[in-house]
Amino acid sequence: MAGRCPHLRTRYLVEREMDEALAEGIPTYRVRHGCASVPGWSFLWETYSALRAFQQIRREGFRPDLLHAHVFDAGFAAALLGKLYGLPVVISEHFSSFPMKTLSGRQVRKARFAFSRAQLVLPVSLPLQRAIEAYGIRARFRVVPNPVDTVLFHPKAAAPGAAVKRLLCVCFFDGRHLKGIPVLLQALASLRKKREDWVLDVIGDGPARDGYVKQATELALLDKVSFLGARPHAEVADRMRGSDLLIVSSLYETFSVVAIEALATGTPVLATRCGGPEEFITPEVGMLVPSNDAEALCRGIDHMLDHLGDFPPSRLSAYAAERFSLASVGRQLHTVYEECLDRLTVPPDALGGVRGRALDADRQSGVGA
Repeated sequence: MAGRCPHLRTRYLVEREMDEALAEGIPTYRVRHGCASVPGWSFLWETYSALRAFQQIRREGFRPDLLHAHVFDAGFAAALLGKLYGLPVVISEHFSSFPMKTLSGRQVRKARFAFSRAQLVLPVSLPLQRAIEAYGIRARFRVVPNPVDTVLFHPKAAAPGAAVKRLLCVCFFDGRHLKGIPVLLQALASLRKKREDWVLDVIGDGPARDGYVKQATELALLDKVSFLGARPHAEVADRMRGSDLLIVSSLYETFSVVAIEALATGTPVLATRCGGPEEFITPEVGMLVPSNDAEALCRGIDHMLDHLGDFPPSRLSAYAAERFSLASVGRQLHTVYEECLDRLTVPPDALGGVRGRALDADRQSGVGA
């Protein structure tokens, strides 16, 4: 699902993705829908547009055997479609509002409806599963992590080894400061009083950027901290390979894709105890420190700068590839699909499909057929 479009003149619009670089060979449709005149009820248009888009895809000849939705919003529509067409439903979940405890009552009811009707719900981490269950939502859960492209984020040849160590932070500058950048800057101001053998590159952009630059200026850090703005994935991968340490200073993370991307390149990670990273940042690949604690973060960076030699790049990249490569996560999803299809009591011919095909309904990247 591409999402709501306030200026749409029709109730919904289904568009075929024509950019092959984005579609990557998978027939992809973007579904846009109008906004309801009553606040909070646009999900009805979203559900209606998903139903009509699904019907259009079927008319064009694609008959899926399974629906895979991303996030409970899309899962709500998928659950209805699954009921209407007798199809199993799988929902991947990575929404940070669960651990942040900021879901509205309506959102909780949608999530409960979708998850209770899914054959499997796939949170990207165990902390996220526990955060979902804390709302009193029950479902059949199985943790399936996010993947990393180990071709793009391939390992570095060797650790950089320069006298001045290069730190890296990659995130979105949201107005709620959920990535902990103000805390990170405070930590670096304290670190500078102890040592000068470091610089920090910050990749990212967003509404809070000017405020972060102002804070760095007030802390006299602009000669040590560079705000690079948003960068293409290929450049992010290159900069990870050229860095000595990735820092994740977030207050909340359901997983942290940038952390596994760094590990895949052979770069160790210092992360806060913010949820997802706690599941895979071990002493063998990095370090965890309390979240929202500038002094603890400062001590953690100081410690890691003195122990970078304890993290050989080959070990880190092998760790990431074994757990999070496209092949590894793909095998886990394949097992999920097979298990869900094996539970079908309706003969495949009655569904008009060929076993093994799945429709992936993602509200951000489109509807993949």
